Amino acid sequence: MFVDSHCHLDKLKSTTELGIDQVLANARAAQIEHMLCIGVALDDFAQMQSIVGKHDDVSFSCGVHPLYVAKHGFSESELATLCARNDVVAVGETGLDYFYDKEHITTQQESFARHIEIANEVNKPLIIHTRDAREDTIAMLREGRADKCRGVMHCFTESLEMAKKALDLGFYISISGIVTFASAQELRDVVKYVPLDRMLIETDSPWLAPVPHRGQENQPAYVAHVAECVAKLKEVSVQEVAEVTRNNFYSLFNIQRSIAS
Repeated sequence: MFVDSHCHLDKLKSTTELGIDQVLANARAAQIEHMLCIGVALDDFAQMQSIVGKHDDVSFSCGVHPLYVAKHGFSESELATLCARNDVVAVGETGLDYFYDKEHITTQQESFARHIEIANEVNKPLIIHTRDAREDTIAMLREGRADKCRGVMHCFTESLEMAKKALDLGFYISISGIVTFASAQELRDVVKYVPLDRMLIETDSPWLAPVPHRGQENQPAYVAHVAECVAKLKEVSVQEVAEVTRNNFYSLFNIQRSIAS
């Protein structure tokens, strides 16, 4: 059975149209054992929690995405309080994105620094979004002593050099459906290098559906396609990828094995 380590169940059109129960039923039918629903703005947290919080095979995080910070802002005290909740398993997603938002770099950095501090305060892992900000991301993680709380570089699309630096900080590398795209050779080289026991798999649904579903709305049920591609690149069985990444997930996020298992 598989784990989807990063999804946005509250953002799926399918959740609105079919209901969360049907979306989760589809995932369970595809042998998805657990899903981590990711917070991207404090304004959305209560609704996200109300949608997914009653399901034993769904956990959730709390954070402010770097592309949401300038528009939505956040209360540092509220973020700290929410991240300290027992039902919140991680801090984020947070990080730096200089590709889509070069105008608010300072604001992003201030938010990222506070997320790192809070993660260390509550002793929960970070979920990192990074794009075109390799040096600053690693530098801020080092300066903030993120090696204490650790975390995951989600939907990794950066260089092998950055992957090595993140691994040195104790972070995991999470692979999304992008690995199945024809244009993703650099990412496939990263997958070949990163030890399986330091890897997670994810969908980042509703975005980035893997081949053969590219162009459709992504959903947790499709994470098996990511596992299949990783297995081929690592020259191991899909079962081994599923088992190791599943164990990595439960260990990193300190989650008890779900009832579904």
